[in-house]
Amino acid sequence: MTETTTPTGWALVIGSSSGFGEAISLELARAGLNILGVHFDRRSATAHVNEIVEKIKGLGREVQFYNRNAADREKRAEVLDEIQNRWAKEGGEHFIQVLLHSVAFGSLQPYIASPPDQPLTQAQIEMTIDVMGSNLVYWVQEMMVRKMLRSGSRIYALTSAGGHSVIPNYGAVSAAKAVIESHIRQLAYELMPYGITANSIQAGVTVTPGSSRIPGSEKLFELAKLRNPAGRLTTPEDVASAIAALMSEKTYWMTGNVIRVDGGEDIVG
Repeated sequence: MTETTTPTGWALVIGSSSGFGEAISLELARAGLNILGVHFDRRSATAHVNEIVEKIKGLGREVQFYNRNAADREKRAEVLDEIQNRWAKEGGEHFIQVLLHSVAFGSLQPYIASPPDQPLTQAQIEMTIDVMGSNLVYWVQEMMVRKMLRSGSRIYALTSAGGHSVIPNYGAVSAAKAVIESHIRQLAYELMPYGITANSIQAGVTVTPGSSRIPGSEKLFELAKLRNPAGRLTTPEDVASAIAALMSEKTYWMTGNVIRVDGGEDIVG
């Protein structure tokens, strides 16, 4: 009789070193997945990244973080090459069970500036939409070619209410959120025959390193807290818990959605 082995499931978190990516990496490790993280940080962030890695190891999981520009085509290929080489050395069957896109890197300036000679530029808008929106598609395309995703894999993209509403200085990021939601719908349609689902996770207003860079963020946080039926802001851990629950094999028929994880914040007019 031939022995069959259970494939080893991994999570690949793009944007893993802080905020949502950090919390979700830890929660998915608690849920039993090994963790691969991609982040793009200065040397000053090394100590914190190492802390995350050690916490994941402390949970009994394998972990590898890559400090690379996730939006660079060559760096993306390098990371995927290194992952596959690692898997080949370990032997057995491996696959990405959860792919999370949580990149917060974009321009936070108004479209119409004062003074008028300092507007958001075409290059800044295009960069923001590419890095925070379209970048996910390129990762999925290459991972499908490499057969790193399989039936049962789950793809999640972090979005926000800014994808359908106005926040001062958030225009380019808002456009990127709308773009990634559109890409998720198309990926959901094209990946369903493979048994792979794709959903957007709309987090409520959350204090993270990325959101804290929004001009006027303190006022944004204050208003969101007053608006939220729970009387508090969303936390990265709230979103991490939801994603860990959604990776269940019982969610195989949920795809193409924008799933709100915000305590009811967005339903309040």
